[in-house]
Amino acid sequence: MVKNYIEEYAPINGIKQYFIHFSGNSDKPVVLYLHGGPGSSESLFAHYVENENNGQYTMVYYDQRGSGKTYTKNKGAIPTMDLLQADLLETVKYIKKKYNKDKVIILGHSFGSMLGSLFIKEHPEEVLCYIGAAQVIDIMETEKFGYEKLLDAINKENNRKVLRKLDKIGTYPSENFDDDMMKKLVVIRKLQTKYKLCFGIDKRILGIVFKSPILQFSDFISMLKAMKANKALFHYLGEYSLYKYSTSYEVPIYYITGENDYTTPHSISEKYFQGIEAPNKKIYLIKNAGHMAMIDNVVEYQRAVVDIINLFCEKNSDIITNELSIP
Repeated sequence: MVKNYIEEYAPINGIKQYFIHFSGNSDKPVVLYLHGGPGSSESLFAHYVENENNGQYTMVYYDQRGSGKTYTKNKGAIPTMDLLQADLLETVKYIKKKYNKDKVIILGHSFGSMLGSLFIKEHPEEVLCYIGAAQVIDIMETEKFGYEKLLDAINKENNRKVLRKLDKIGTYPSENFDDDMMKKLVVIRKLQTKYKLCFGIDKRILGIVFKSPILQFSDFISMLKAMKANKALFHYLGEYSLYKYSTSYEVPIYYITGENDYTTPHSISEKYFQGIEAPNKKIYLIKNAGHMAMIDNVVEYQRAVVDIINLFCEKNSDIITNELSIP
């Protein structure tokens, strides 16, 4: 069990937001973790993930506006993308001051990778490098991929009952990410979970959550209300695409992707990644892992994070290459 952690509520952009700090080697860069969702706080998994860190570096998790313990304390603080970006800028400045650092490493997971990718475009001066875990490239492209995988699984099983259910849903994904699309998404995710094509809550995950030293009953209430609290953000998702932006980045870019991730497929990430221009870049394919690589294969995930951090601690910077590298 991780012992070196500190919880706090810090004033960020007008509200008190929740942070949990896992302290480590003060000579190494500090990593700020942006969780997925929208609304899916990952601080309850943090003890499990950071147990493998073992103090090699400092990792800071925070529950975004509308998520987790921040939502519990500020139920009326409804998030928008503009607010989350403003929160993130203030959070980065807060972390830099707290740890006396000039810059931080941003690690964005899933929806957090959307926030992180936009942030480094706007504020590269604040960031040492960027790590995208289960990086989102284009929402509609990934939804089409996941739907095709689901159809393949159902057809192989020849499950006519489920196929009829899909027929009633109609075209997926819809052209617009509206309320109708959201209803379809809920049905599709349930089926993808059934066929083990996306992350789902099972006994193992519940075991990790129940062992969390920060777990409170209010966290379950927050989980249940997260989708409603973040409803405005879900309508933004359909418009999100990194293809709209330049593939030129001012900071080093690193991706960590699970080989069995059908929510943000590694094939799409790799295709986009090869076109990136950045000071340095590398992509890590995590074996035996899906959308939650940090849960599915925590050892390899942590090895990837530590490897990235160590790139900035080597005296000879020429060891860093610009080539696509998949160990």
